[in-house]
Amino acid sequence: MDAQHSEKPHSHASMNRTSSARSQNSRTSSHISELTKNQAYTKVPQNFAQGDKQMPPTTILLYKSQTSQAALMPKEHRTFIEEAYNKAICFKLLRDLSSSDSDHLRYTIKKIKSMTHRAPNLVLETIGDYFVNNQQISTRHKFRLFHVLEAVLGASDSLEETWEKAFMQLALENMTKSTELEEAYQDAASNVLVAICRHSWQAVAQRLETEVLSGIFPHRSRFYVMGIMTLDENLFKEGEKAGWEEQLTKMAVKSVPFLNTEAWSKELLGALTRPDQTQQEQPPEKAFLFIYYGLILQASENGTTVRTHLKTLLETSHQRSKQREGIALTVGLAAARHLDHVWAVLKQFGSSTPVKWSLNSFSPKNSEDLRWKWASSTILLAYGQMADKAKAHILPWVDNILSRMVYFFHYSSWDETLKQSFLTAILMLVGAISHNKGAQSYEFSQVSKLLECLMLLIEKEPQDMLFTTTRQQTLNIISSLCKLRPPLDLEQKSRLLSISLRSVMSLPQLEVLEKHTCLFLEPPNIQTLYKETAGALEQMLQNFIMQNPTAEELHFLLSHLYVWLASEKAHERQRAVHSCMALLKFLSHNLYLDPKEDFKRIGQLVGMLGILCQDPDKTTQCSSLEGVAYLYKLLMHQRGGKASQEQAPAPQEPPQANKEEAMLWSGGDQEAAPPGPREVALSKDHVLQPSSSQVKDIMKHLTTAELTDLIWTAVNSLGSTSPFRVQAAADMLLTAIQEHGAKLETVASLGQAIHLQLCSVRIPQARENALQAITLLARNHTSELVAAFLDFSISLDSHTFRLWRALGAEQPMSHRVLAVLLGWLQKRPLPTRTSGGSPQPKKAYLHSLAAMNTLHELQFACEFKQAMQEAFPELLLALLSQTHYLLELNLPEEPQPGKEAQETALLGPQSMSLEALKSLLSTTRHWQDFAHMELQGAWDLFATTHTYPQGVGLLARAMVQNQCRQIKALTLQLLPNLRSREERDRKVAIIIFTEFLYSPTLLEVLPREAALSVLVRSLRDPSPEIRVLGLQGLGNILFHPEKGSLLRGQLPPFLRGFFQSSEPVVVRLMGTVSEALHRLGAHSTETLGLRIAINTRAFFDDLNATPSVSAPRVLTLLTHQPLWMTDSPSGEERGISPPSRVSIPDVGCQDATIGIREERGSGTGSGQRPWHCSGSWWHR
Repeated sequence: MDAQHSEKPHSHASMNRTSSARSQNSRTSSHISELTKNQAYTKVPQNFAQGDKQMPPTTILLYKSQTSQAALMPKEHRTFIEEAYNKAICFKLLRDLSSSDSDHLRYTIKKIKSMTHRAPNLVLETIGDYFVNNQQISTRHKFRLFHVLEAVLGASDSLEETWEKAFMQLALENMTKSTELEEAYQDAASNVLVAICRHSWQAVAQRLETEVLSGIFPHRSRFYVMGIMTLDENLFKEGEKAGWEEQLTKMAVKSVPFLNTEAWSKELLGALTRPDQTQQEQPPEKAFLFIYYGLILQASENGTTVRTHLKTLLETSHQRSKQREGIALTVGLAAARHLDHVWAVLKQFGSSTPVKWSLNSFSPKNSEDLRWKWASSTILLAYGQMADKAKAHILPWVDNILSRMVYFFHYSSWDETLKQSFLTAILMLVGAISHNKGAQSYEFSQVSKLLECLMLLIEKEPQDMLFTTTRQQTLNIISSLCKLRPPLDLEQKSRLLSISLRSVMSLPQLEVLEKHTCLFLEPPNIQTLYKETAGALEQMLQNFIMQNPTAEELHFLLSHLYVWLASEKAHERQRAVHSCMALLKFLSHNLYLDPKEDFKRIGQLVGMLGILCQDPDKTTQCSSLEGVAYLYKLLMHQRGGKASQEQAPAPQEPPQANKEEAMLWSGGDQEAAPPGPREVALSKDHVLQPSSSQVKDIMKHLTTAELTDLIWTAVNSLGSTSPFRVQAAADMLLTAIQEHGAKLETVASLGQAIHLQLCSVRIPQARENALQAITLLARNHTSELVAAFLDFSISLDSHTFRLWRALGAEQPMSHRVLAVLLGWLQKRPLPTRTSGGSPQPKKAYLHSLAAMNTLHELQFACEFKQAMQEAFPELLLALLSQTHYLLELNLPEEPQPGKEAQETALLGPQSMSLEALKSLLSTTRHWQDFAHMELQGAWDLFATTHTYPQGVGLLARAMVQNQCRQIKALTLQLLPNLRSREERDRKVAIIIFTEFLYSPTLLEVLPREAALSVLVRSLRDPSPEIRVLGLQGLGNILFHPEKGSLLRGQLPPFLRGFFQSSEPVVVRLMGTVSEALHRLGAHSTETLGLRIAINTRAFFDDLNATPSVSAPRVLTLLTHQPLWMTDSPSGEERGISPPSRVSIPDVGCQDATIGIREERGSGTGSGQRPWHCSGSWWHR
């Protein structure tokens, strides 16, 4: 009976043993905790509990004697009494384990736990005595005692040989018993044997080996113990596990003959194919049998036997995941010695009909077909295990294995199971290669195909969800594959980077990802999963740079990150800048790059990070500034300098990580924890000063090419749709040009790019900064910018006009801009013909037209007002030559007023040149000359080559008659033009020069003899027209004073002819008088003028006079002042109207409005509105 027991003293129960046992508090506590939590109690069916005899709870407890008599006992006797009491208590508690009262049972276990905590050896002895003295113990009671014994054995530091043998025998006897508790009882007894292994595994292994090698297939409990011994890493002390594995290998060698024993082989296959209780867990005995089977096949020397057994194993069910993993493990272990045979078996099995049938369009017809559904998964895992277990000999087989893996990847019916099997197999293969020292001497031809599979795998991952480790595993595989030969070609590496970055960077924010998994039974930790996935991506980038540590490789990697750094989504920028910062941190700490090799396009990286320093997201700001700090350190290393703590733009640590700052650091994806005390961090104030100091510091160490890259990055960012990016780019652009604009070598394309981006800039301050940058660039690069802007100045829009104004915003620059424009205006190539006779397709004259249009527009810009006035002589001559040049080009005729409105929206080149000439006179205060030409309708003379000289002559004549102040300057400018290579320039110059001979101002600049020599030289000009004009100039009254009296004497008869009745005769006479007065010039007399005025008065007084009578013209020539207004319809008939946008601040009018003649009667002037000057605009 359980209640009866004898308490015999034992010699080995000493005081020392008791006291030493009490010192094992921590270890005992942990093992007893395992006992109380052990689920083996719950494995027993409820009906078994009712079968036990219910024991009433006892209330008798034994305590140590506290009486004075006990205190007076000798010390040894007192110790003996205390030990006896404790054993009695423990004995009673062990007996109470048979209770079916759950509350009492928990109380008992708690007491045993407390006692084991104080004296584990005493409890161990008591359990041994309890089994010896109580042979009739119920199954359930013994089951609980086994669990207590297991915990106590685990808590003990040592185990005496006597108890070792006794408890081992007890376990071995009960491990094979069949009870109502079924396998739970056997496993409890087996766990006692496992606990003994902690003290003496050799003894346990010897007993197990004896039974395994008996020739009879052992009971499952033996394999259960061997499975735990093989799989539990914590069971052995350091160095002992290798001894067990060695002994297990020897056992496998001795078990090889059993392969040919039909009964033993049949029992083994049955044990391996027995269904598991759960899908997720595999019992230890079955996991061990797969290992043991593989070791036996590995030890076998008969290849045929190996093939037969593997084929039989592969033909079993592949429905359960653990079964597939076990089969693959067995195959892999066999391959360690029989690689050829295993390869043949797998290839044959993969080509078998059931496997081929299961690959595509699998639709099982019955439950039997399901066992083949994932056969390809088993094959993939088997190939992985082959590589892992035969790693020493696997290198020549790698391409073959990879080709089979790629085959099953493409032709299998794809699902999550096959995906994980494929990734697991590749990981094992890559791991085997990486541990092989000879891998670098091999070139693996199938790696590129494998990478294509991996890229396809990543692309098929759902882009809006993250709930598996597929991305992480794939990126880890890629990181390992990039170390193999041959290296990836740039195109494939570029695709690989693009796909990998897109797969991670474009994931939604973590809050959204968490919402997608909220309905999962076991939702993954999204924060951890994303952090590990992003870490795998960063590791891949680091592996790429380690394999090729060059500046070009760094630029190649970063160039794929730039698109994400410029993303419009805040969380994508945050992720990208963190990856960029991690790569720079890795390089700055490890210094892989060769200092002799300079960076490539580092300016672009500085520009991207500098812009992100102003990102609204605080986490992105922090990562950007941290990246700038690492970049500075790396740059100093490459440039050969030392980045001291004071010099480096390293951000400072925030003073406190309060709640608000913690939220700041975990913004966006909330993946970044608040910075530690030794991490590079940022204070809130520092974040608000992004690129003013940090980026400036780096700029000082950049080359011209790198600065150009930085500026280009800023210019390209001006077109962003993010307001912060546009403003940050404009600020950086202005800063870079302020500091280093003079060093830039080519700015033409840069200016064009700014023009293109300026059209989309809507932020006023950013636009002003960009225009100011143009102003600063003009200081050192005027010619390049002017040439660049001319490309889009054929027709100026508001943005282009703004750029030109910015170009001349500084007074010295406006003069230089005009000078360059004049240079382009004077480059007037004429179309040439090719050898075939067709004209050249390239319109070389467009730059000249663009310069003409630009000069016309800039005449109305306040920035160029002074420069225009000072450059009037050069501009006038250039525009006159330009008009002749356009006539020479003979461009298509301009649309007439009657054509469609859209055709008349823009002026043609010829009209534009004439408008430029007109506006030049008006904007430079040459109103008298302009009015003179307008009233005479002289502008029409510029429309044809035949009348062009008359137009130029009339303009020069008007300037002479109006005593223009620019005649001196014009005369000086004419002299070099008279020697020009271009005929048109000489032609314009000689026409004006012959007219200026009538001005006394000419002699202030050029003596009479010098003027005469100029004309004589013109007689030798190749152009006949210029020679004729020179001859006409030689006949000027300046050189023949005697002509004055002759002309004055001929005028009276002509004046009397004014009163003829024939109108044509009168008109011709007036023309003759006008020409004679022009020839006289300053030699005409006051008396002669009075007579002309008297003779022409009647024409002014007669309201019915014929409009064609030109008395006003004669009077104008006489007085050397133009008649400001006339009602002559000639201007109206010619379609002449006042020029648009012509400012006339001062024309010498006495009244604000001058009326020439009122509208009265019904004459020819009927219906005409007088011209008048009102304010500063011409009106009609």
